[in-house]
Amino acid sequence: MTTPITARDRAKAERSGAILRATAHLFAERGYNGVSLEDIGAAVGVSGPAVYRHFAGKQALLGAVLVEVSRDLVDGGSRVSASATTPDERVRALIAFHVDFALRHADVIRVHDSDVAHLAPGDHSEVRRLQRAYIELWMDALAAVVDAETDELRLRVQACFGLINSTPHSTTSAARRHSATATVLAAMAESALRAAI
Repeated sequence: MTTPITARDRAKAERSGAILRATAHLFAERGYNGVSLEDIGAAVGVSGPAVYRHFAGKQALLGAVLVEVSRDLVDGGSRVSASATTPDERVRALIAFHVDFALRHADVIRVHDSDVAHLAPGDHSEVRRLQRAYIELWMDALAAVVDAETDELRLRVQACFGLINSTPHSTTSAARRHSATATVLAAMAESALRAAI
């Protein structure tokens, strides 16, 4: 039997979500070392010490942001991969999923690129484990449409991620032009994955 979710539980979950979004935004703008708990609390309308009611500290916040997003990628990628009916459709679905994710979560990509070294060892290990699972999901899909050895499949997938994930660093208007940007990125990503050698 499950315990019903109370209004207090919902409010706490909403506040935790707001704290994580503010954390990602502030870390993306100023870097991990340039942000205090007071800054994060102020961004969501609470005191710095009040953040401790939700998270153990700044490093725990970083871990929560990056572990959560890594899980979201694996879970979302697994869903779109499983729903595809052909190998080509599976590859295109994964590309579309990742492009959409990158355009909607630019702050998190920037935080990962600049601050992953600040993760606690346990969180770092979990992020790496989830990243490997996500890469393998793509490699499995790509193996059905590209005749290549494992190392080359991994190279193609990681290069594709690099192309897509560079967008938050290269354009500030991507969110305003989401559809057009997504179309260009998806076409480039597919071309990169399938490039003839």
